[in-house]
Amino acid sequence: MTTPMQLTPLAHLQSPLGGEEIHLQQVDFEAGGMSLLRTRIREKSRFTIFDIDPITAEAWGQALLDWARGQPRE
Repeated sequence: MTTPMQLTPLAHLQSPLGGEEIHLQQVDFEAGGMSLLRTRIREKSRFTIFDIDPITAEAWGQALLDWARGQPRE
């Protein structure tokens, strides 16, 4: 049984080195409750999909920013 939900596209990124596609979507369930962030990564024919809550998304986003800001720019 599938839970009815609405997906709202937020971002589409593509890694320049490996060509992986990253799709970010907001997940809202018809029954209500907290919105989730769906991360969908496509590597050739393989897909990785996971949903995270706002607190985890914020911590993950901050970790990504901290790492990126510490890297040299070309």
